[in-house]
Amino acid sequence: MTRRISLPGADELFRKTTLSAVPDQSVEEVEVSHTNRPTTTTVAKSAPKSTGVRQTPRRRATGLDKGPSGREKHDEKITVYLSPEELFDLEQARLHLRGDLGLAVDRGRIVRESLAIVIADLEAKGDQSIIARRLRGR
Repeated sequence: MTRRISLPGADELFRKTTLSAVPDQSVEEVEVSHTNRPTTTTVAKSAPKSTGVRQTPRRRATGLDKGPSGREKHDEKITVYLSPEELFDLEQARLHLRGDLGLAVDRGRIVRESLAIVIADLEAKGDQSIIARRLRGR
């Protein structure tokens, strides 16, 4: 028995763990026999050329996953720029929820909850949803 420590390979350390907008390369195992004993290696195949068209179908929310994610680790990120007044309103809403209603939530949670409400309204009412009317200016 050897005293050498078995460490994970680079493929295991740098594997993709989340969904991404970048297409993944498919990996194919190839058996190589340069010596008396055959070994297995992995060979990466190149991804198909991007045509600029969505390859995966659009995710439709069901009754089970319409709610926001709540307090959990989020791997995806967007940046939203707010005016000072909008940021003040968001902070006032957070303080109101905390002080008057006893709900200790952060601004991100408020934004995720609001987004879930607006998307559910859009799916339910379509053209008559509040977001469609506000974006049209009515």
